[in-house]
Amino acid sequence: MNPLPTLRRAAALFTIALLAGCAGLPGAHVRQVDDRPLELVAHPGAGPVVVFENGLGGHMEWWGKVLPALPTDTAYFAYNRPGIGKSAPADTPRDGQHIVAELRRTLEQQGMRPPYVLVGHSLGGLYMQLFARQHRAEVAALILVDTTHPRQLEGAGAMENQSLLVRGMAKALITGTAKREFDLLTQTGQQVLALPTVTGLPVTVLSAAAPMKETSELAQFSNAMRQDIARLYPGAQQVWVEGGHAIPLEKPEAVVNAIRAAMAAMANQPVD
Repeated sequence: MNPLPTLRRAAALFTIALLAGCAGLPGAHVRQVDDRPLELVAHPGAGPVVVFENGLGGHMEWWGKVLPALPTDTAYFAYNRPGIGKSAPADTPRDGQHIVAELRRTLEQQGMRPPYVLVGHSLGGLYMQLFARQHRAEVAALILVDTTHPRQLEGAGAMENQSLLVRGMAKALITGTAKREFDLLTQTGQQVLALPTVTGLPVTVLSAAAPMKETSELAQFSNAMRQDIARLYPGAQQVWVEGGHAIPLEKPEAVVNAIRAAMAAMANQPVD
């Protein structure tokens, strides 16, 4: 959720990300999208397509424990954003509007038609919030996995309010494409809040419970953001997941259960 966690947690997540990036997902391949190589996996199936969006600098292998646990007939799509893994960098700005537009074109080109169940972890959750608000008619459900809040880098979360240690850590760990996305994170948050919230569809907010025990000023701010996410989506179900920020790796069953519940809720909706 917060791109500026404690040094120990950041180092741990960075190590996990590197390890996750070493093992490929079954069915993953590189295709030309917008005249650029893009690493993805597009699994055909029945019902709405489940679309996965990674966190800051995260590889699609973060979903490696989630995808095999889905029902075998589930249609899903996961990918590495431009500049991550084997996906070539993009020249366009790395704000949410460009990333969502690129994702929609990619889904169309791969024959993955709406409606979509959008699943986003951390910064990927912010992108999925924007997708849902911009293209409500294309979205069947929204699942936010310890998502970044649109105001994550305001107030106590702003870079200028961080210690020299945290700023140095961010400079060392957030580089390349991740830095381009991070630098426009506040702009992406503004894009989200400039649009009406979504109503009339299942919204599940999976929030990490372990960080709620931390007491630093930054932790308190981040945890207030965790609690506020559900307020942004009236009627959303917020589920507190035991463990830390890396829910897809630590508690993949929480993500799978949320997807199953969303699918069940959609199946029980009356037909217009």
